[in-house]
Amino acid sequence: MSKIDRRHQAKQIRQTKHEENVKSTSVFARHDGAPRLIAILPLCEHCDTSAAIQKLSQSVDSDSHLPTEGPLRVRVERFGQSLLYIPVKKDLVAAMNACRVADFVIFLLSSDQEVDAHGEQLIRAIESQGVSNVLTMVQNLDSVQPPKKQPQVVASLKSYINHFFPNQDKVHSVDSDRECANVIRSLCTTTPKGVVWREDRSWMLVENVQWPEAKTGSDVSGEVVLTGVVRGKGLKADRLLQVGDWGHFQIEKITDASLPTARKRKADEMNVDTREGDRVLEVPDENQDDLDELAPFDEAMADLEDMPLSNAPSERKGVFLDDHHYFSDEDQNMPPPPRKLPKGTSNYQSAWFLGDDMSDVFSSDSDHVEPMNPDMDVSMSAPPLPQDEPLPINYHGDPTETTPSEYPQSEIFLNQSPTDEAQELSAYRSSRKTSAEEDLEFPDEIELHPNVLARERLSRYRGLRSLKTSTWDTTEDKPHQPQDYDRLLLIPDYKAARKTAVREALVGGVPAGKRVSIHLRNVPLSLRQSHNPSEPLSAFSLLRHEHKRSVINTTITLPSSAYEPLPSKQELLIQIGSRRFLINPLFSQSGSTPNDVHKCLRYLHPGQTAVASFIGP
Repeated sequence: MSKIDRRHQAKQIRQTKHEENVKSTSVFARHDGAPRLIAILPLCEHCDTSAAIQKLSQSVDSDSHLPTEGPLRVRVERFGQSLLYIPVKKDLVAAMNACRVADFVIFLLSSDQEVDAHGEQLIRAIESQGVSNVLTMVQNLDSVQPPKKQPQVVASLKSYINHFFPNQDKVHSVDSDRECANVIRSLCTTTPKGVVWREDRSWMLVENVQWPEAKTGSDVSGEVVLTGVVRGKGLKADRLLQVGDWGHFQIEKITDASLPTARKRKADEMNVDTREGDRVLEVPDENQDDLDELAPFDEAMADLEDMPLSNAPSERKGVFLDDHHYFSDEDQNMPPPPRKLPKGTSNYQSAWFLGDDMSDVFSSDSDHVEPMNPDMDVSMSAPPLPQDEPLPINYHGDPTETTPSEYPQSEIFLNQSPTDEAQELSAYRSSRKTSAEEDLEFPDEIELHPNVLARERLSRYRGLRSLKTSTWDTTEDKPHQPQDYDRLLLIPDYKAARKTAVREALVGGVPAGKRVSIHLRNVPLSLRQSHNPSEPLSAFSLLRHEHKRSVINTTITLPSSAYEPLPSKQELLIQIGSRRFLINPLFSQSGSTPNDVHKCLRYLHPGQTAVASFIGP
């Protein structure tokens, strides 16, 4: 490539980046454009979010009155931008709700108080959820005496915040007007980098909620209108809308909710406010997503349910290991015995030998090997051999050992009563370690109750020679499948399906930056009691098939700071993207195997990483 071509290529790259920057900031450009969302989160008990917002507003000569609670919108005429401050309480759920829609997150630190364990938990949770641009400010820095120690305090706080966000190059002081003005400049001129999972779909911060008037007491649902500015991708009426923790709802229509603008007329005329009114922007069509989370029930599924699948385990009376049944009560299930066995092997012992290769068990000397006879067994009526003759009572042979034996002295076996044996067993179990500690020390062992048969307790288990090479018969799992398992969504290629759904979101819909009113269909009116206008409420548009229930396998890591391990099937509250739901996951070892078989884990210990499997949207 010549010098001129390299110069042209560099120019094209600059133009492309400039166009992307202009496109990403166009939603904030107009007077009625979207405000820049700023979440202010305190990490210490002494931090005051209201005082920090007041200081930031005064640094740009804003005359906005600070409300007692709720978001505050400020217009910065110097930069032609609107800022929406969202004060956040020191609460995990409230912090995650505010930070998932924020363009900027400001962490408030204290100059005379360290960040406690709860504040560190907030930082880790927000970092795991996904965060856009981050700024750090410190309060009460002027109270540090003598003043020469103030740079040391700032350096210590910067070192702490760099542990979580290495890109933080400075900790600003709330007490300094000059540094507050610099923070406002950064908020108004910096392009938000966004969050990956958030920018792949359409979303908005709800500014107003209009509830219908219930005419009769029997009205349990109605049409609710949400007003806000569209962000992310284009908003489509065919897709479902996830509103906070309320659930999924269908869209009835999308109307225009632009703010009135003052248009100048001639010199002898007055300015007139113009507004387009409730103009319908988009309505759903026949391809609108429904609220069904499972596949429709058809006749084929009914035929599968009528099959006597529950009788399959009863036909197997032995241990199933690599297409063979061992220790079964029926002879036809036994595998063919080996041709060569060690001398004196019984029928019971021969069942433990697989195949004809006995080289690992005994030598190839013919004196110790005999052909296998099916009728052969150890006979107790055979004549005794000379070495089996009993010794006389008065026989005193020469001692065979001249030194004390290294083996302990044998103890007399006492046949105790069932009551005494149960008491000893109970005392032993109370004195031993917990089940979690034993699982960490002996992960491949289980304890069977004395009154429970091992064949019944392990009836759902199956033996495998190798977790990597042995095949797994999925037909045996049908009797133990959860209800409606056949109606779950099956995705053969997840990456291709996700790429297709994301590409559909790129075309059509109401463009980002438009202030609209979304009319939702059949919203329970009981949600009005739980709605708090002072707390931020977000709405996210779901991709196609994103609300369908399926088997989800996700990687989960238990922090090393956890106090106790996490047992399998324990109820957990998990958040994936913008949705939270309760699950009872099954843990298994992570990694890929050729046969797609993984070892199940009974506990997830601190510091370990495993795969959590559950059914969810």
